[in-house]
Amino acid sequence: VYCIRKRAELTDEEFHTFWKDTHGPFIRSLAKTLRATKYIQSHTLNTPINQEIAQGRGLDSPAYDGVTEIWWESMEDFLAAVSTPEGQEASRTYITDTKVGEVNFVDFAQSRAFLTEEHVVFDFLSEQD
Repeated sequence: VYCIRKRAELTDEEFHTFWKDTHGPFIRSLAKTLRATKYIQSHTLNTPINQEIAQGRGLDSPAYDGVTEIWWESMEDFLAAVSTPEGQEASRTYITDTKVGEVNFVDFAQSRAFLTEEHVVFDFLSEQD
C-alpha cells in the first residue's frame, strides 16, 4: 500500500493525470518483471464530503492525494521479484525515471509505503446468491 501526497508544485489535475495516464501504463509494462498480479490507483476526490468525514473523526492531517495498491500472490513472489537484477532495476526505474517515475509527481517525505496482509470481512460483489 502506498499513501501518496503530490508534489507541491502540481495541481490536483496534473498529479492525477500524470499518475493515471503516464505512470500507470508504465507500471503495467513492468508487471511480469515485478510478478505483480494487480495494480490499483485510488484517486482522492476533492469534495466537501471528505472534509465532513475528516471532521466527524477529528482527523487533523490532510487526506492523502491518493492510494496505490500493488498485489502479489504471496510474500515469496514479492521477495523473489525484487531480488532479481531485473526486479531491482524495475523498482529503481519506477521511482527515479524522470519521464515516467514517481519522482515526477510524489512528495516522498509526506508519503508512506508499507506491506499489508488482506483480511476480507465481506465481499458482496464476489459472493453468490
